[in-house]
Formats: sequence, structure tokens, C-alpha cells
Amino acid sequence: MHVPKKWKLATLLALGLTLGAHAATLRWAAQNDILSMDPHSQNHTVTTSILMHAYEGLTRYGAKYELEPALATKWTFVTPTQVRFELRKGVKFHDGTPFTADDVVFSFNRIRQPQGTMQIYVTGIKEVRKLGTHEIEMLLEAPNPLLLKNIIDFRIVSKTWAEKNKSVSVQDYKSKEDNYASRNVMGTGPYKITSWQPDQRVSMQRNKDWWDQHRNNVTEVQYLPIKSDATRVAALLSGDVDLLTDLPTQDVARLKADPRLKLIEGPETRTVFLAMDLGSDELRGSNIKGKNPFKDKRVREALNLAIDREAIKRTTMRGLSIPAALLVPPGVNGNTPELDAPPKADLARAKALLAEAGYGSGFEIPLNCPNNRYVNDEEICLAIVSMWAKIGVHAKLAALPMSQHSLAFQRYETPLYMLGWGVPTFDAQFTLQAITHTRTSGPDGSFNYAKVSDAKLDQLIDAMKVEADTAKRNALIREALMRVRDEHLFIPLHHQIRPWAMRTTVDTVHRPDDRPEARFANVKP
Repeated sequence: MHVPKKWKLATLLALGLTLGAHAATLRWAAQNDILSMDPHSQNHTVTTSILMHAYEGLTRYGAKYELEPALATKWTFVTPTQVRFELRKGVKFHDGTPFTADDVVFSFNRIRQPQGTMQIYVTGIKEVRKLGTHEIEMLLEAPNPLLLKNIIDFRIVSKTWAEKNKSVSVQDYKSKEDNYASRNVMGTGPYKITSWQPDQRVSMQRNKDWWDQHRNNVTEVQYLPIKSDATRVAALLSGDVDLLTDLPTQDVARLKADPRLKLIEGPETRTVFLAMDLGSDELRGSNIKGKNPFKDKRVREALNLAIDREAIKRTTMRGLSIPAALLVPPGVNGNTPELDAPPKADLARAKALLAEAGYGSGFEIPLNCPNNRYVNDEEICLAIVSMWAKIGVHAKLAALPMSQHSLAFQRYETPLYMLGWGVPTFDAQFTLQAITHTRTSGPDGSFNYAKVSDAKLDQLIDAMKVEADTAKRNALIREALMRVRDEHLFIPLHHQIRPWAMRTTVDTVHRPDDRPEARFANVKP
């Protein structure tokens, strides 16, 4: 971009540039597309990662994951269950509509609608009420230790825009129904999402009227979902892509050695696991009729013991995984090395458990996995199919793109499926409440499609949600994680290690929640 000498600093800042900077495009590729543009529809990391460029919350994380103000400038705990927020003045939505308290109240009522899966982010909030044009009050059901972290992903939608475009209701993804908000975006954030071509690209342009100061030079973002590993890597090597966040494990060493590239990596706050239908009286697609083998703890333990996690780490993941016993990874409050020690594969014990449970001859069961979401997801499932076959459990694998896979389990169409769950709050309550709590019409069990229902576990989760004493709360978390582990309510596989590859001209901040943010990225000429 040529900048005339007569332009003054104020002009440069108005354009979002600084002296010596140039306008740049960031071309970012990964294997998975977004599921929807409705910010209250799908609790799906890629979808959230893209939409957070346009939609903002009252709070946010900074570059080093410090909590900081966003659409709220200040909050005051009047009492432990009454919190007042002063909202940022002068903020405009991308269409120029002013941001006010009405938008926060509207968005709160919208995100709680049962057809969405984002209610977890407003857990424990009983009511949001308007006190003034730029002041709201949250009334809590009880003290909420995670409130300010939870509401980072409570994204604010324009009330005027949603009403005008008949998008007051959240998109019902399970019915495959679109509304205007599922295909269009109206937020206050640093980038405007200008188009989405499913399975091809999402395009963004810098919002020059953003309330905050742009401190980077990325004026345009192109997000490219490329399912094929070879094609993604070829695009990076040819210079058609600047940043790659889904690296095939077999190519990591080669990419590290390429002088045109650099890699940054770290553990991701994501655990990949298998979920079993624990609620149905008969498993869909199984050859066992009239009963559900997964209701027997011995069967669940047998499936767990038949999986050789170290072999998957060594051969499938090329060392880029941490074998797991817990549903939350290292770095998340609640995980400790002592608790997170997975069992060693033991085929003899697994066979004996199946025989004790009355399934000595094994059984057949469908297994649904994505093939474009997690690192080597289909390959992992193929390895598990082979391992289970050794104990007589014959899993019929259906590997689908994430958009189809997600629909299948959200419609309860598969009795056994793979899921990866990140923890944006860095606290185990987020996983326990969304995945393992009995499903309700509210935040509890909002992503529990395995029909898990354990009264003791529910009691522990309900208690941790309101416990203000840190030591007591951590004890509740510990007990809940151990119960999930010891009852084998899920089958944890591993925690992902996530390397990102980029051209040497790119500078960005690695995010353990696997959410690259363009506001922290620069691209050199």
C-alpha cells in the first residue's frame, strides 16, 4: 500500500495503520469449515474462532490470556449474586447501529434458547436487566466463580438487526434450517465477515470503525477450509497460504526443516474422546437387541482397556499427543498427573470383563468419527476398530465431514462417536457441566448427547458451580473428574499437541485454545 508523504499520523491511525506498516492479507488454512454464522447456535471451536473476529463479549482475553474489558468497561459485584456492568460507549455495530444495553439483554435471552448449544457461557445467570442506556445488571442464581471467563464467549448480537431480519430465534442446526443470522454477521468486532462460501472460504475485512486501536497490519483475512492433508501442506509450501493450523503429523519434521517456514507449538486445551449412548434401552445399529451393553460398567471398562494409547501416540500421532485418563488436559484447573494416568492396554482383562458382562462372543456397534476435524481423527478411529476387534467388538466405522458428523450425534443417530472438547475457561467445570451433567433445557448438559445421567456427578457439578472457597471447589472438581474416570462414563483417548506452521513473514501468538486471532497477527512484505 502506497502512503503519500503528506498524510499525517492521524490519517494513518484512522486507517488502522502505523508508521512503517503496510496493509496485508492473512491467508489461513485448516481442515474444517465453520458450521454456522449464528454466534449462539454451535459450540464448535472453528466456528467460534472465526466468529469471534466479528462478534464480541463483555470481556475478552488479551495476548497472554489475561482477562480484560471488552464491550464492558467495568464491573462491580454489588453482592455475590448481583453484578453491575458499565458498557462501553461510542461502540457501533458494523452497520453503524449504536451498541446499547438493549443488545445485551436481547442477546442473553437469545443465547438461552434450547435449540442452540451455547448456553454454557451464561451458566448461573438468572436475569440480565437494563439499568440505563449503557449499564446492565446480572442477577445470578448463586455465586459464580467463573462468571467473567464464561461471558467471554457470550457474544453480543444487534437487536435491531436480528429483529429486522427475522433472526430473533437461534438457528436450529439439527433440523438443517437456515435463518438470516446463520448466513450473515452483524457484530462490533475488529473484522467484518463479508462472505462465507461453504467448504471454500470465509472472507473478512478490517473494521476501520472498531472501538479499539488496531495494533497489527492485517486488513484482510481469508480462511480456507482444506480437508486434504496433502493439499493443505502443498498450499503452504507454494506460498498460497500464510498460516496452517492443522498440520499432518507425518509432515511436521519436514515443515520444521524448511527455511521458508517456522513452527510454533504447544499443548492444546483439547481432549479427544469417545462418547457412548448410556441412556437408550437398545443401541441403534447394534446386533444386540433388547438391551444396551454400554449400561454395563464392565463393558465400558473393557473398551477402555482394549485401546493402546501409547501405540496411537507413537504410530498415528507421531508423538504429538498426551495419552489421557481425564476429560480435561494439562493446563486446565482440575488436571493433575496423578489423576490423568491412563490404563495400560490389557486385552486379557478386557476379554474377561466382556465375558463377565455376558458378551463373551462380543458384539457389533456403529462408530461415528469425523474425518476433517481433529488431528488424524479418521486414522485414530481405524486404529481403535482394529484394537477392539481383538476382543470381539466389531465397530462399523462411519467417517464423515464434521458438519455431517455433528448433525448425526446431535440428532442421537449414533450410539458411539468421537468428540474433541476444548476448555476456553481453563477450568474443568466447563467440560463437566456441558458434557457429563444430565441434560436439561438450560446450560447443564448442553452438549451431553451421550445421555449420561449420574445423580452423584450432577450433585458434585451443581456444588462446584456455586462454591466460592477455592480449596473446597477444587476438591469437588477432583471428585467429579475421578467419578467420570472410574465409572468409565467416557473413553478419553488423548490431549492434542498443536503445532502451527507459517511462512517466516508471519508473526502471531500461539493460542492453546486453538483460536488464532488476526488482531495479534502481522504479515511482513
